[in-house]
Amino acid sequence: MPATLLWWALVLWVAGGLIPTALQAQTAGPVKVLVLPLRVHAQAADAGLGARMMGIAANRLTAAGASVEKVDLAPEALAVLLDGGPGAIVDYARQRAADYALWGSATWIGERFSIDSRLVEVLSGQTETLFYEGRTEDMATVLASMARDASDRIFQREKILAIDIQGNQRIEADAIERVIRSAPGDPYDPKILSEDLKAVFAMGYFDDIRVESEAAPGGKRVIFVVKEKPTLRAIHIKGNRHFDDEKIREAMTLSTGSIVNLARIRNNIERIETLYKDKNYHNVRITHTIVPLDNNQADLELNIEEGEKIRIEKIVFEGNAEVPDKRLKKLIKTSEASMFSWITSAGELNQEVLNQDVGQIMAYYHNNGYIQAKVADPVVEYLPEGIRVTFKIDEGPRYKVGNVTVSGDLLGPAEKFVEKLRIAKEEYFSRETVRNDVLMLTDLYSDEGYAYAEISPKVVPHPETLTVDVDFVATKGPLVYFEKIVIAGNTKTRDKVIRRELEVYEQELYNGVKLKKGVRNLFRLDYFEDVKVDTIRGASEDSMVLKVEVAEKPTGAFTFGGGYSSVEDAFTMFSISQRNFRGLGQVLQARAQLGGVTNKFSLSFTEPWLFDIPLSATVEAYDWEVDYDYYDKDSLGGALRFSYPFWENVRLYWGYRIDLSEVTEITEDASESIWQMEGENLTSSTEVAIRYDSRNRLFNPTRGSMHSISLEYAGLGGEVGFIKTEAETGWYFPLSRKFTGFLRAKGGMIEDVSGKLLPDYEKFYLGGINSLRGFRWHDLAPQEPSRRYPDQLISVGGDKYVQFNAELVFPIDEKSGVMGVVFFDTGEVFGSDETVDFGRLRESAGAGIRWYSPVGPIRVEYGHILDPVPGFGEGGRWEFTMGAAF
Repeated sequence: MPATLLWWALVLWVAGGLIPTALQAQTAGPVKVLVLPLRVHAQAADAGLGARMMGIAANRLTAAGASVEKVDLAPEALAVLLDGGPGAIVDYARQRAADYALWGSATWIGERFSIDSRLVEVLSGQTETLFYEGRTEDMATVLASMARDASDRIFQREKILAIDIQGNQRIEADAIERVIRSAPGDPYDPKILSEDLKAVFAMGYFDDIRVESEAAPGGKRVIFVVKEKPTLRAIHIKGNRHFDDEKIREAMTLSTGSIVNLARIRNNIERIETLYKDKNYHNVRITHTIVPLDNNQADLELNIEEGEKIRIEKIVFEGNAEVPDKRLKKLIKTSEASMFSWITSAGELNQEVLNQDVGQIMAYYHNNGYIQAKVADPVVEYLPEGIRVTFKIDEGPRYKVGNVTVSGDLLGPAEKFVEKLRIAKEEYFSRETVRNDVLMLTDLYSDEGYAYAEISPKVVPHPETLTVDVDFVATKGPLVYFEKIVIAGNTKTRDKVIRRELEVYEQELYNGVKLKKGVRNLFRLDYFEDVKVDTIRGASEDSMVLKVEVAEKPTGAFTFGGGYSSVEDAFTMFSISQRNFRGLGQVLQARAQLGGVTNKFSLSFTEPWLFDIPLSATVEAYDWEVDYDYYDKDSLGGALRFSYPFWENVRLYWGYRIDLSEVTEITEDASESIWQMEGENLTSSTEVAIRYDSRNRLFNPTRGSMHSISLEYAGLGGEVGFIKTEAETGWYFPLSRKFTGFLRAKGGMIEDVSGKLLPDYEKFYLGGINSLRGFRWHDLAPQEPSRRYPDQLISVGGDKYVQFNAELVFPIDEKSGVMGVVFFDTGEVFGSDETVDFGRLRESAGAGIRWYSPVGPIRVEYGHILDPVPGFGEGGRWEFTMGAAF
C-alpha cells in the first residue's frame, strides 16, 4: 500500500493542474476561499501529500471563479490550527479576509480511503460536512466530486436531477440525449443548456424546441420539449414539359419519407434548375409549397416554370483596342448560336467553360506582350432575345523583349544558353515562351545529373521604354544519383521486363532524357493502362528514389475479324494471343483464317530479349490453303526471325523461311506462268530488313513516323528463286489538338532468279482495308493471256507496285475513344513488262470509324472508287475488322 500511495501522490500532483472543468462563475464578484492541506492518516505517507490533494480542489475553485488562497504553514503550526477546531479555523480565515474555508482529513485502510472534509462560511460560521470514500485507483474521480460539490455550495448552484425528452414520436430519445452535454448530477447551468438546445436543433429533425425546468428536492428536473418536422408523404411535380417526372426525380436527393427540411428543399430546387440550365432553359423558375397533413405528414409541391430555351445570341468584348473581336472569339470555347446549334453545342452557356475562356484570353494577352492585361469575370445577361455575354478587358501597354540573360550556377558560357532561349528571338514578351525556356533549361541541367536544379526567371519591366528584361537564374544543386528503383503495381509483368525498358539504372547519375525515353518505352509496350513516375529524395541530398507505378491492362486477346483481303473476297479471322506471356514480355499466338478462298492456321512464339539482351527471336509454323481464281495452293512451312536495336527507334531484322507449296486444280484458262507452278515447289529464303518506328502508340498514334526497307532472297535450294525488295514510309503529325494527319508511301518490286521459278503467289496484289480501300484484288492486277484461250486476259500478281495513303483522324467521342477517319488512297500494280507509270494510279476515297473498344480494336471503313473502270473497279466497298481483349 505505501508504494501505491506514493504513486498516487505523484498522479495527484500532476492531475491537480490537468483536471478540466465546465463550471463558470455566476456571481457578481470574486469569492475568497481559504484552502488548508488535508491531514493524512496513512502509513509511509509523505509530508506534502495532503497539500497536493487539496490543491486539486483549489484549482477547481479557481476555475469556477473563486479567489483561492492556499495555506502554507509549517507542519507544527498547521497541526495546532487544525486541532483548534472550526472556531480556530474561522478566526484564521477572518484574519485572511476569506469568505469560506475548506479543510479536512484523509484516511487509508488497506487499498481503500475516505475523505472527511469541512466547508465553513466565515460570516455565519455555518459548517457543512463533505464525506467521500473509494478505492485508491478512484482517488482522482473522488477528489473531482468533492471539489465540484464544494463549488456548488459556495456559488449556490442547483444540480440537475434528471433530463427528460417530450414530444418526440419518430426520433428516439436516446438519439437526442447523445447530443446533449448536460447530464444528471451536473450543475444547473443555463448557458450550457442553451448550447444543448442548439445542438438538438442542429439535428435537423425539429421545427421547435423548448427547454423547461421544474424545481424538485435537491435540484431541478430539465425537460426538452420538441416538435418534430413532418415527413414527406408525396412529392408532386407540376409544369414540367421538357423533362418527365422520372428524370427530375433522378436529379433530386429528396424522396417520400424524408423529413421536411427547407435547406434540403432549396438544394433540390437548385439541382433541378441546373438540370434545366444544362439544356439551355436559363429562365427556369421553381417555387415550392408544403401542404400540411394529418399524422405529422406533408406533401411537397414543386411548381416549375420552364421558360423558353435560350442560347447565347451575342458575345461582346469591351476594352480590346488592339486585339480584334474576331481573334478573341477564336480563342474561346463559348460561341454564339448558329443555324446548326441543334446539332452542335454552339450557343450553350456553361459557367465552367466561361471561366476557362477568361484564362484563354488572359493567356493570349500575356503571351503577346500585354503583361499588365486583365480580364474581369464575364457578365451574363438573360435578355428576351437570348443571352448576352460580355468580356471586359483592360489591355494595358504592349511590352517588347529587352535584355535576356542567364546567371547563377552555369554549366558553361552564358552565351551558349542564351542562344538556346526562344524568348531571346521573340519581339514581344511571352509568358508561355518563358515557361518553355525554363523547362528547356531545367532539362539541360537534369540531363547532366542535376535533378533538383531550379531555374527562376526574373522579369523586370521598364514602363518608360515598354521593354521587359528577363534573367534566368540557375541553381543547379548537387549531382544526383538513383539510390534505388522501385517498381509497383505490376501483378503479372515481371520487374525485369519493366527495368530493361527504363534505360536508367540504380547508382547511375540522373538523366532526364533517358528517364523520359524509358517511360515512353513502357507505354509503347502496350502492357499498361497508365505509367506514373515519382521521384523521391533519397537518404542523402545527392540521391533519389525512382518509383515507377504501373496499371496493367489485358494483354491477351481473342480476335475476330472479317472483311475483304487483297487476295480474296470475304473472310473470317480468329486468333488467340498473349503479348505478355508468363509476364516476361513473350508473345504466343495461334491464328486461323477461314474464308471462301483461304484457310490458314499458324502458331508463333516470340522472345523479345533472348539471352537477356534486346535480341528478339520468333519461331513460326503454318499450314496455308488458298483457293485462287485459277489454282489451289496448299502450303506447309515455318520461319525463324531475329531482330536487334541498333540505334534509337531503329531495329535490324534477319529471317529464314522454308515453304513447301503444292499447286493443284489449275483451271483451263490459266496463264502460262500459272501452269508452270503445277506440283510441289520448295521455297528456301532469307530476308534482311531495317525498320525505324517512333510512333507514340500502336493504335491511333498521333505523332511519330515509321519507315522500313526489306530485301528477301529465295533460292537457297528448292525450285523457287526470286529477289523481292519493299520500302515503306509513314508519318503521323498533329494538325491541331484534336486532328491528326497521316501520310504513307509504299512500294516494291520482285524479279526472278535465273533458272528458278517465280510463282504467282509471291508477287504483289493491292486492294482492301490495309492498302487501297474500295478495290478488290483483281481490280488492280496486271493481265496475261490464257494459255488455252490466248484472246482471253486473266489477272495475275504484279512485279512492281506503288501505294500512297493520306488520312485525317479526329475524335468523335474522346471519352470512349471513338475516332473518325477520312482518307484518300492511290496506287497501282504493274506487270513484268511494264514500267511504273504514276499517271496510271487508281484512286479511292472514303471515311470510317475506329474504336479501341473494351473488347478490342474495331475498324469499319468505306472506300469509294474515284476513277471507276468497268470490270476493274466501280462503286465502293465496306471493309471491317474487329477483335476482343482478355
